[in-house]
Amino acid sequence: MATLQKTSRRNFMKLAAAASGGLVLGFHWSNSEASAIEILDGKTLAAANQRFNSFLSIAPDGIITIMAPNPELGQNIKTSFPLIVAEELDADWSKVKVLQAPLDPGNFERQVTGGSGAVPHSWERLRKAGATARHMLIEAAAKKWNVSASTLTAERGTVLNKQTGRKFSYGELATAAASIAVPEEVKLKNVKDFKLIGTEVRNVDNHEMVTGKPLYGLDFHREGMLIAMVQHPAAFGMKIKSVDSAAAKAMPGIVDVVTFKNNVAVVGKSTWQVMKARKALKVEYEKDGALESTADHDKLFKDLLDSKDAATVRRKDGDVEAAFKSAARVVRSEYQCPFLSHSPMEPMNFFAHVREDGVELVGPTHTPDRARNEAAKLLGISPEKITVDMTRLGGGFGRRLQADYVLDAVEVSNIMKAPVKIIWSREDDMMGGSYRPAVRYRFEAAIDGNGNMTAYKLRGVGINAGNSTREDNFPSGAVDNLLIDSVEHKSPITTGPWRAPITNFLAFAEQSFLDEVAFAVKKDPVQFRLELLERAKKAPVGEIKYDIDRMIGVIKLAAEKSGWGKKKNVSQGFSVYFSHRSYVAQVAEMEMKNNNPVLKKIYAASDCGIVINMSGARQQVTGGIVDGFGHAMFGKLTFKDGEAEQKNFNSYRLIRMKEVPEVEVHFVNNGIDPTGLGEPALPPTGGAVANALFKATGKRLRNQPFILEEEMKGVNLGEKL
Repeated sequence: MATLQKTSRRNFMKLAAAASGGLVLGFHWSNSEASAIEILDGKTLAAANQRFNSFLSIAPDGIITIMAPNPELGQNIKTSFPLIVAEELDADWSKVKVLQAPLDPGNFERQVTGGSGAVPHSWERLRKAGATARHMLIEAAAKKWNVSASTLTAERGTVLNKQTGRKFSYGELATAAASIAVPEEVKLKNVKDFKLIGTEVRNVDNHEMVTGKPLYGLDFHREGMLIAMVQHPAAFGMKIKSVDSAAAKAMPGIVDVVTFKNNVAVVGKSTWQVMKARKALKVEYEKDGALESTADHDKLFKDLLDSKDAATVRRKDGDVEAAFKSAARVVRSEYQCPFLSHSPMEPMNFFAHVREDGVELVGPTHTPDRARNEAAKLLGISPEKITVDMTRLGGGFGRRLQADYVLDAVEVSNIMKAPVKIIWSREDDMMGGSYRPAVRYRFEAAIDGNGNMTAYKLRGVGINAGNSTREDNFPSGAVDNLLIDSVEHKSPITTGPWRAPITNFLAFAEQSFLDEVAFAVKKDPVQFRLELLERAKKAPVGEIKYDIDRMIGVIKLAAEKSGWGKKKNVSQGFSVYFSHRSYVAQVAEMEMKNNNPVLKKIYAASDCGIVINMSGARQQVTGGIVDGFGHAMFGKLTFKDGEAEQKNFNSYRLIRMKEVPEVEVHFVNNGIDPTGLGEPALPPTGGAVANALFKATGKRLRNQPFILEEEMKGVNLGEKL
């Protein structure tokens, strides 16, 4: 495995042979918290430390190294995974060092960041890794003392004989323990005995991040590497007709200009030189397909929503047509959302060195295995000839699930026969992204003479959205007659998963519509949802794929903590959603100031099972709410003849610090195995805010971004907007 070389680093990890056969490690100790080691040489590590399994090793000096196999993009997985191992190991966290593992499908499963599925997938595997090493350390101590292992306990990096008071540190036992037979089964801790899990633990990269140490792909440097920037077609549906690169090639520092597929790459010695030279390119394009505009999509939405033949039925319960024919009243609404850019702080970049004997890839990716496999396919070689090192991601939100920017680096390195680092500009990222699909929904509810919702219909129309619904989510199972279908339009505009795919907008639409129905039947919005859930519990309709009791639990907790319905001069809006195996309910509060509604606070109640790191979990929920509110309020990407009209942050609006409301986070403590948390807090936010605004002003928001809605004229949700 290659070493990550940093030109600006002041504190290198020092390696020196020790007489014991261990490894003497020189670390910069910034505090008593666990801190990350940024340089990894897998072979040296394996030879010097005692490896107990793929996740951990222990050095004779007592330092415990725990591998973090999954990509870290801010979801705290680089801290949470090692914390789970350390808990079962009974490690002293101050002596734990965390290494970002390389791609290694043989030793690690699911090295992916996406779908909020990392912890649910690896929870038991990580616990077993720590418990196995603890078992072997206790067995080694038992042999040294010639006592039964059942008389010994592990505690903060030591094995203790409570009868005699004697103890061994893990470092003293490491060599002997590594030779103990690996047990087939190990006993895991009882949840009540956890000492680390559920506490507040700082992110292991905190010190490096705040002091500007190189962690990210843009920081990566290899002596002798070239820098490249790629000119992609400005519009979706265009192809290269001709390239005049003479002026660019003549500029200082430029090594070459190369064309591959539908792209032109300028290759040089520095980023600034390459950026300047790319502006000197003269590339002529011609049409290669439909050049779609947002105006086209708006018309398309209307036509497909009315289409009788185009839809794919996703779920149908009961006799929907009969229920609507006999309804005393029908509530109908439509909701629409635009394309969104992922807009990570760090634009796309990657390093590739294509050699005859193999390929080295280094950079930020959600899916290192996908990057490797697609690079192998491109080059016509075996994936085993490619290594992938992961840097920390400066944001991703689903964008780095794709490998297009990785293949840019591979293509150029292969052509140049040299190590190359590809760098995208912000404009490249905004104009050539894989966007959140634009979608429009139509909801209909049939109400009987007693004010009961007897039927429910939902149609989703999406641009490259696939199934734009989540047909098995609430209120499915709670309504006797239900029809959910979807229609997809295939477009040359590339789309892909965007944080909490589909549910990021669907939750707003569904929860806003349920409030509309509750208002129509004159019921409290919280009580209306609870009644539906109780109906699903007592007389379920079809298969129910969400946990009714967990959803009821977060609803009641959010209502309790927010003082739902009990506050004066405060307008409250409610929303609850199930996604990525977890449940989040939110209450948004608005107060009137100078006759203007101001969003003051959002309460969140989350059920994600056992909370691994309370600090990280709270930040995940808060971050999801800020992201959800910001994009619901401001985010919009439009197209004109296949070209994105918003090309940078001067025209693509993001939320600002001064616009962030207070957020109060609570967790349901039910002791079940962890479920997802990186995404579930985002979907409910838009609905809670929109429902609060309706309560305050009587104005109903149905489209995003809110700021462009007719109902928002003269309305500011924040005091300083």
